Amino acid sequence: MPGKLILVRHGQSIWNVENLFTGWHDVDLSPQGRIEAATAGKELVREGIAVDIAFTSMLKRAIRTLCIILDEMDRLWIPVERSWRLNERHYGALQGLNKAETVARHCEAQVKIWRRSYDIPPPALDADDPRHPRHDSRYASIDPALLPATESLKDTLARVQPYWDARIAPELRAGRNVLVAAHGNSLRAMVKMLDQVAESEIVELNIPTGVPLLYELDDALTPRSSRYLGDAETIKAAAEAVRMQTEKR
Repeated sequence: MPGKLILVRHGQSIWNVENLFTGWHDVDLSPQGRIEAATAGKELVREGIAVDIAFTSMLKRAIRTLCIILDEMDRLWIPVERSWRLNERHYGALQGLNKAETVARHCEAQVKIWRRSYDIPPPALDADDPRHPRHDSRYASIDPALLPATESLKDTLARVQPYWDARIAPELRAGRNVLVAAHGNSLRAMVKMLDQVAESEIVELNIPTGVPLLYELDDALTPRSSRYLGDAETIKAAAEAVRMQTEKR
């Protein structure tokens, strides 16, 4: 029997509070984000789930979320693997811009296309832009040709899928319970892959911050069931807050 899969989007970050496009920029959790992460850990304890191995990105908001969750579960000792393939979608030249101001400048429809379309990326960074990941020492061992200057959700899925196949799926098949602490779009890509969500529907999926999403899988790693852990009304409000980030103020 495969292990359980738990997906957790990092807790609220500082740039979530400021309503900025974050992407691969390495910002930390807000005080609220730390509370969300601790609550996620408590929900997993309440559910009686013992995580055996965890995966996260190279970005501190996801790494810190994972550490807080594992601390709450008293499982800081389990193996943890970090990979750039679980990073947030790269928002290209939008990184650091205010979402609502970008809507006012480019119109809501255009920003929704950049932010939520399946296969249309935002404007790309120039190779010499200091925001380009090739200038970040944490990616020094990665082939620069693999490092994105911008990404669509389709591009994000293309880098998440091989990591799922090579690292996450084998752990689940071995019967281990797996926790993945990552980002809104890397997890949307994973949900699309698992649930076979249509391209038109994945655009509207809003994953709330700091809420565990529990999957029960069959032997083929096809979902038998999935559900968020926690108070239903709180989860609904958190998902709506994500949706509202690019609404005109």
